[in-house]
Amino acid sequence: MKKVLLIAALLSPLFNFAQDKKPIPKTFDLVVGTYTTGSSKGIMVYRFYTQSGKLAYLSQIDGVTNPSYLQVSKNNKFIYAVNELPKGEVSAFSFDAKTGKIDFINKQSSLGADPCYIAVDKAQKTAFVANYSSGQVTVLPINKDGSLGNGTETIRNADGLGPNKERQEGPHAHMSILSPDEKFLFYNDLGTDRVNIYRFKSGKESPLSPANPSFISVKPGEGPRHLEYSLDRKHVFLATEMGSNVFVFDYDGGKFKQKQVISLLPDGFTGKTAAAAIHLSPDGKFLYVSNRLETNEIICFAVNQETGELAFVSRQSTFGKNPRDFAIDPTGKFLVVANQGSDNMFVFKIDPNTGKLTQTGIKLDIGNPVCLKFTPAE
Repeated sequence: MKKVLLIAALLSPLFNFAQDKKPIPKTFDLVVGTYTTGSSKGIMVYRFYTQSGKLAYLSQIDGVTNPSYLQVSKNNKFIYAVNELPKGEVSAFSFDAKTGKIDFINKQSSLGADPCYIAVDKAQKTAFVANYSSGQVTVLPINKDGSLGNGTETIRNADGLGPNKERQEGPHAHMSILSPDEKFLFYNDLGTDRVNIYRFKSGKESPLSPANPSFISVKPGEGPRHLEYSLDRKHVFLATEMGSNVFVFDYDGGKFKQKQVISLLPDGFTGKTAAAAIHLSPDGKFLYVSNRLETNEIICFAVNQETGELAFVSRQSTFGKNPRDFAIDPTGKFLVVANQGSDNMFVFKIDPNTGKLTQTGIKLDIGNPVCLKFTPAE
């Protein structure tokens, strides 16, 4: 009897863990941000079925100008979208995940030009917006009702010039993202070839202060665009838009140490290219990057789980033009790619063993899709 009780006591934490761990839903909402210069009029929501990879239209909200990047709040009740305009704005919406319905709440100035990225902290108190053309990052408070307050702080690199005179005539903030522990904010500057590093202290009107070191540079002319964390948070992967490379860094407490650079391009390629999105598979084994212009493909790399280093696996045509963004469903079975230049999205199946993509035949016609976000369909 004592043996039985002892075994039960030892196994109890395992059973509790299994009970506490929520099962992954079978359906998700796929929220799509667009440019509204063509047939699209705003943000659309589709139901995504993880067993088949199929998409079904749910709803949309019109009259939202160029919601080219968006975030869904952690509690799944709000959506925040940039309005990519010369006089930039940021919009807040309520969101019903069951029906996909979106309702406008309010909008604020981004205090810059052409905002292209927005991040929201886990506490849903602060939004960070990267203004591409004017080069600064803006901090906006989020109210309890989900609405946005006026911007309280902006940060910007001192004017600098990169070797590409057309693209790097000054700072161009391309991404603003919190560290996994939310102690730091990183923002990629395409214009100055830097990843800038700021300390973040929630609750302050001006919550950002330069870290030490305050930035890390990459090779001149690379044009940092987006970054992604490894599953163990010990490594950072950075896609460079103009160089079409992935930089691998060891990461620890706001500090970066470069360890690898790997190209997205096939041997001998000399055409036009521009890297875009970078995302890790849910199991952390594979990294995917989209490349545009004359390449139009998704490149897959295997991730060394010890070192974080990458090894080329495959390249897959997106069957469209300018794959601006893509998203991997949370089960890791499918990848959906948004082809901005050809007004369509395609669904690919992911091989869990090799990471390779295969076409499912599922296609969706949609005007200028540029941002994809999966969220549970409650």
